[in-house]
Amino acid sequence: MKKILSAAVILIGVSTATFAQKKAAEVKTVVDAEENFNKIVARKGIKDGFLAVADVEGIVFKPDAVKIVDFYANIAKQPGVLKSEPKFARISANGDLGFTAGPYTYQNGKKEEDKVYGEYVSVWRADTEGKLKLLLNLGIQHPEPEKEVTIDFKEPDSAKVIAASKDPFNGKKIIIDTDKSFNAALTRSTVGSYKEFLSPEGRYYFPGFEPMTGTDRIMRFVANEAISITAETTNAGRSTSNDLAYSYGKARIKKGNIVSSFNYVRIWEIDKDFKWNILLEIFSAVENE
Repeated sequence: MKKILSAAVILIGVSTATFAQKKAAEVKTVVDAEENFNKIVARKGIKDGFLAVADVEGIVFKPDAVKIVDFYANIAKQPGVLKSEPKFARISANGDLGFTAGPYTYQNGKKEEDKVYGEYVSVWRADTEGKLKLLLNLGIQHPEPEKEVTIDFKEPDSAKVIAASKDPFNGKKIIIDTDKSFNAALTRSTVGSYKEFLSPEGRYYFPGFEPMTGTDRIMRFVANEAISITAETTNAGRSTSNDLAYSYGKARIKKGNIVSSFNYVRIWEIDKDFKWNILLEIFSAVENE
């Protein structure tokens, strides 16, 4: 009996060590998913492109959150040519959650002035077979960019490869609570909230403006624009390796006497002190949809 127990302990130890040594996912995986989506769109069009890569719970904002499969199944065709280019990307250590962001162009006409410029954010989630599927997609428009966007692809920390949580709902609750805490902080001080919650590498996507990077740049923008934000969380999710998460919801942004409605998506990353920070935030104006 002792020999059997010893063998079992050894096997458990070997299994645990093997998992601990498992290689982290590569950011190339989520970049490839986005580029494959672009190729399908180029071949088959926007509608079939989205339907081909949609997660079963995948969402687009048209202008309210609607399932990708429901929205595109109910339109005959979406005209025009859509081209996007991933420039900013991350993937969780376990490879089950990732995102890409970057510039896009949309043209529904033959003239150059028919071309629309903007930025997109796509969140990808692994399905039951481990294949990344499009979970969230949101974009903004801005004038033709003046400079090239710098590529920022960063590999996940292999030390964060862990066994999937036995309580995934608790992980989701943590992100929802964090998102709600940030929204509550916004009502007290917009600039102060970003100072507390933004990652030093944070990026900010706001309609009419090219992407902003870094805490100081984003805080200057918020202060100079003199905007106040109230927001309400709709949903959120977290990677099983507990290093990457997302949230989305609705926001009302006031500037002077003008109040406008927006959708927002946030990407969260955990730091060395186990604090969740905003790595990316995008606001899409509902009125522009």
